[in-house]
Amino acid sequence: MRITQGTFSFLPDFTDEEIAAQIRYCMSKGWAMNIEFTDDIHPRNTYWEMWGLPMFDVDDPATVMYELNECRKAYPNCYIRLSAYDNSKGWESLRLSFIVHRPTDDEPGFRLERTENWSRTQRYKIYPYATDKPQGERYR
Repeated sequence: MRITQGTFSFLPDFTDEEIAAQIRYCMSKGWAMNIEFTDDIHPRNTYWEMWGLPMFDVDDPATVMYELNECRKAYPNCYIRLSAYDNSKGWESLRLSFIVHRPTDDEPGFRLERTENWSRTQRYKIYPYATDKPQGERYR
């Protein structure tokens, strides 16, 4: 299974050159870059850990790539994504977000649990197999 979240998630993983090209594009629009990581890739887990602070004043893609590589070294068994934030008046929200690092080639996937409720209503829950292990040991 391959986790698909964010922009470009259905494409093959980007090379560092392709990631740098996306960073240049975001910076040309004036968007601030942010690096986040997690080992709980559940689709509703929108609160990933931040790597440092958002880079509002950074205008060099090499700086973002350096920070990304440091995050990769510190958290090789986590998912890492880059986000581009537009702080211009009227937008003030995320414009682009995509995964730039995956822990392994073998992603564990999800289990769908279905329960029948009152009046034949079906309820569904999604459980990531990765969370069967304790945090920090999920992709070892």
